[in-house]
Amino acid sequence: MTIKEKGYAHWDGKLEERRFNWWPITRLGISLTFKKKFFKFTFLVSLLPALIYLVGIYIAERIEDFPFIESGQADFLKTNPGYFYSYFTQGSLLFIMIAILIFSGSGLISDDLKHNALQLYFSRPIKKSEYFLGKISTIFFFIFILTLVPGIVFLLMKFLFAGNFRFFVQYPWLPLSICAYSVIIAVFLGLYTLFLSSLSTNRRYVGILIFAVYFFTDILFGIFNSIFHNQYFVLFSIRWNLKQVGAAFFQQKGHYDVPWILSLLVLTVICGLAVLVLHKRVRGVEVIK
Repeated sequence: MTIKEKGYAHWDGKLEERRFNWWPITRLGISLTFKKKFFKFTFLVSLLPALIYLVGIYIAERIEDFPFIESGQADFLKTNPGYFYSYFTQGSLLFIMIAILIFSGSGLISDDLKHNALQLYFSRPIKKSEYFLGKISTIFFFIFILTLVPGIVFLLMKFLFAGNFRFFVQYPWLPLSICAYSVIIAVFLGLYTLFLSSLSTNRRYVGILIFAVYFFTDILFGIFNSIFHNQYFVLFSIRWNLKQVGAAFFQQKGHYDVPWILSLLVLTVICGLAVLVLHKRVRGVEVIK
C-alpha cells in the first residue's frame, strides 16, 4: 500500500501593498459605535447646537423678516469670527464631544487589550502606526462632524443667505482658522481618548476616566484660582486651554490674560505623553516582509 506524505505547498503569490490598511479598523469602529445603546439619540442631540447656530445665521441675514427682533437684541447674531468662536468653544459643545468620546473611544484599545486582539492585528501586514491611525480616525470622524463640517456649512450658508462674498473678502483667513482649529481639537481629543483607553481593559472604567479627567482639570483650576487668584492656573484646565487656543485662532480676546501659546504648549505636552504611553502599552509582533 502506497503511503503518501502530506506536505505544505509553497505560496508563490505576491503580497499586495494597500495604501489604506487602517480603513477597515476605522470602519469597524464607526459601525460598532452606531450599534451602541442610546448612541443614535445622543448623536442626534449633538447636532442641535450646529442647527441653532445655522438658524442664527439665517435670522442675521434676514433680520428684516423678523420685525419682533429689535436691532439691539440682534447683536449676538452678528456672523463675524466671534460667532464662529462662540460655536467652537461653547461649553455645551465640548461637553457633547466628551459624551461622544465615551461612546466611540472608550473601547477602542481597551477591548483589544481585554481580548488579546493585538496579536491578531499585528499578525497581518499592518504597522503599529496604521493601527493607531485606524483607531484615532474613528474619533476624527465624529469630532469633525461636530466641528469641521458645521464650520464649513456655516460659511456656505452665510454666502448663500447674503448673496455675495463680502464676508470672505473681509475675513479671508476664517476658513483656514476653522480647518486648523478643528484639526487641533480632533487630534487632542483623539490622543486623549486613546491614551485613557490604553490604561485599562474595562471600557466602562475608561468611560468614567474620559469624563472625570476632563472635569477634574476644570475643578482643579477653579480651586487653585480661588485660593491664589492667579490666572495662570487656567493652564490646568483642558476646557479652558482649548478655549484659549480657539480665541487666538479666531482672533478674539481670550477670557484670561494668559498667552495662548502656553495653552497650546500644554495640549502638545499631553499629546506627547499620550503617544509615549500608547507606544509602550500597544505591543505586538509586526509582519516582516
